[in-house]
Amino acid sequence: MNNLTAQITRNVADIRGRIADTTARCGRTAREITLVAVTKYVGPAEVRALVEAGCTVLGESRPQQLWEKAELLQDLPIRWHMVGHLQRNKVRRTLPLVEMIQSADSPRLIAAVDRIAGELDRRVPILLEVNISGESAKHGFEPEAVEPFLEELAGYRNVELRGLMCIAGLQGGPDAARADFARLRQLRDRLRENCPEGIVLDELSMGMSADYEPAIEEGATMVRIGSALFEGNR
Repeated sequence: MNNLTAQITRNVADIRGRIADTTARCGRTAREITLVAVTKYVGPAEVRALVEAGCTVLGESRPQQLWEKAELLQDLPIRWHMVGHLQRNKVRRTLPLVEMIQSADSPRLIAAVDRIAGELDRRVPILLEVNISGESAKHGFEPEAVEPFLEELAGYRNVELRGLMCIAGLQGGPDAARADFARLRQLRDRLRENCPEGIVLDELSMGMSADYEPAIEEGATMVRIGSALFEGNR
């Protein structure tokens, strides 16, 4: 095992240990949490080290980077998730490569995904990205727009809603992040009370390197970890 793989393996073990400790504190189990390793700022060597360390669910924020890495690393058992903004003109090339789109952030994007997925004869799992912090720079549905959209979404045949995703606000630190995560969980719980048939809201993707522990405490089922996986590497 080279130094890069050894360091990333230690980091993965540390994060999985913290996930286990956090779930134990709040009466959950680590098996309830999917660790999505985000590869936005690293290259193929780091990705190979991640997979060797047991991380096979990988998230990429930029479509072009996902295309390049998927081609270079097609020998590995990677399950790619799109976790960043996806433009409609990049959907056709992206869909064959991904297991899930976590950043389904607009009706127009979802309509394009549904149409192209139909042409590819597949159903694509998605999460609705919600702009829970209300920051103007963020993509995503406004919280009050989610419920009206679910009826429309229930009519699509080639996308499969699995839940909601958010990014905590950039200001306010851990307490503000926790409040954002709580709001997303509360929104999901309220929507579940009157969901259209076929709509599933089991997944909550929230929490990144700086705030995944409060996200888990507030109900996250997926955490998207990037920089913490690569600490100690040049």
